[in-house]
Amino acid sequence: MSGLYKGIGSPMMGLTFINAIVFGVQGNAMRMLGADTPLHQFLAGAAAGLIQTVICCPMELAKTRMQMQGTGEKSASRKLYRNSLDCLVRIYRKEGVRGINRGMVTTIIRETPGFGIYFLAYDTLTRALGCDADDGYIIPKLLLAGGMSGMASWISTYPVDVIKSRLQADGVGGANRYDGIVDCVRQSLRREGWRVFTRGLTSTLLRAFPVNATTFATVTLFLMYMREEEDDGVKDCESLQTNLQPSSL
Repeated sequence: MSGLYKGIGSPMMGLTFINAIVFGVQGNAMRMLGADTPLHQFLAGAAAGLIQTVICCPMELAKTRMQMQGTGEKSASRKLYRNSLDCLVRIYRKEGVRGINRGMVTTIIRETPGFGIYFLAYDTLTRALGCDADDGYIIPKLLLAGGMSGMASWISTYPVDVIKSRLQADGVGGANRYDGIVDCVRQSLRREGWRVFTRGLTSTLLRAFPVNATTFATVTLFLMYMREEEDDGVKDCESLQTNLQPSSL
């Protein structure tokens, strides 16, 4: 069973900080931009996605290396890394800052538009579904909007994620195969065809729906609760938008 949880230490260490950065930057960016428009929702989300790559890239590198450990030329009995932190320390000692930031360019290309679509989709869906605080179905609506937003984000950027993962896993158990992003794309297309860019998409979407449904619903309900504590007169989502921040959150 432990094999199903290889690399779990890295996400557990990083996701708390990533979500704090993402929602904090997005909320402050919306306040700076002023008007709550679809374009501003996208830009605020994109800014949040860009900034959190500082943590996201090393975290995913450690996760990928831990999951790949025991494959290729390395036997399962000769584990190179004890845990995710040890993995990053060893990579840093061997390759320096550049090593622990391997895949940073592809991470930025994925996360910047991905989080823009993420927040834009959530804003659009919560408005379309109707998100009144006194609605008896508000939690299912928030869960649906959050889950669908996560899926939309992943579908839009998944091909970039495939390249990022291959670059971060490159060299595990043998010599490096790729010279860079373009070379990785070229070799992947030549050997496996265009379907390579959708490999693993189904499992990613199955994960994305519950994870993002829970994340968005929890954040939104928490903000609504905190606002009601400050002002018991605030009862609907439009009032929350006006008084809390210019956003559907």
